[in-house]
Amino acid sequence: MRLLPRVLLIGLAGLTLAAPVGAQRTDDQILPRSAELEKQGRALFASGKFEDAENAFESALATDPRNRGAYVDIARVAERQHLYGKAIRMTNQALELDPNDADAIAVQGEAMVELGALPRAQANLTKLQQLCAKGCPQLAQLQTAISRGPTVASAKPAASPKTN
Repeated sequence: MRLLPRVLLIGLAGLTLAAPVGAQRTDDQILPRSAELEKQGRALFASGKFEDAENAFESALATDPRNRGAYVDIARVAERQHLYGKAIRMTNQALELDPNDADAIAVQGEAMVELGALPRAQANLTKLQQLCAKGCPQLAQLQTAISRGPTVASAKPAASPKTN
């Protein structure tokens, strides 16, 4: 008889702790408005309107912070603007939501290549090889970037004219 209240209390505590985990949305349950804003951002990105695209992606994230694709898309915009540190930060956000997001790993690896961090990019390539045993477009994309090497980090600054 004395055991029953304790068992009920423990069961109630367990249900209370499990409720927030059950309430989290999976990736396929991204809010429709967020997905719509992301789609608009991709169209803007394709037309070369990077600032407008970034605004649309940020609006998508404000609508639903679990939209991994929007983080990766912001990272792609950042890469186009040569903001590789920002690209890495955005892909880190996506990888916190899903550590096995192949798009985020590939985009992050490309940004690392551009910064000259080839060993870290190689680690991303290894992770992609494990994820995509049969091959995937992200794997080929990162392999190409690594074999090409950094384009910005190796670029030499323009010679400035001497002044007397």
